[in-house]
Amino acid sequence: MSEIQFQSNVFEQKEEEVNIKRSQTDPEAFKPLYEKYFKNILLFVLRRVGEKEIARDLTQQVFLKALNKISKFELRGLPFSAWLFRIAINECNDFFKKTKKERIVTLDESISESLFDEIMADNQLEELKLKLPKILKSLKADELQLIEFRYFEIRSFREIGLLLNITETYAKVKTYRALDKMKKLFLEHP
Repeated sequence: MSEIQFQSNVFEQKEEEVNIKRSQTDPEAFKPLYEKYFKNILLFVLRRVGEKEIARDLTQQVFLKALNKISKFELRGLPFSAWLFRIAINECNDFFKKTKKERIVTLDESISESLFDEIMADNQLEELKLKLPKILKSLKADELQLIEFRYFEIRSFREIGLLLNITETYAKVKTYRALDKMKKLFLEHP
């Protein structure tokens, strides 16, 4: 990272901190935070619910809750975005509990191959592609979330830890446990 990029990142971080602090007493100051993160949160929610209108509604709820609770937000070195994503995760989970709808998982070629590399070491990729939707459906919600963060959204274990409010090491352990479970399910299912 060049010195100019570093200074720019530091400046953006300081500006964000100022906006957060101002938002705690002035709701109008929340607008730059909303504008900065709206698209990422919307896409995050859309990947989970699969319907644009529902995703928009849930995203609005995320930002409404964030605005209502911004006074409780503390700057402790964690990114503001991690806090927003945690709210989004909770909103999605609440949505699925209330509506009893099934969670959407979108698979593409690269995701199948990436998961295959983690689960298998031989030439069973086509078989995995066929079984993967059923295997993913068999995972618990928290296991599926880990797999999505790591392989669908290509997040680091550090980011996953921040999003789930767990340590980086625990994020890694839980992810590899979910992968082990997927491997067992793959081998068990005909």
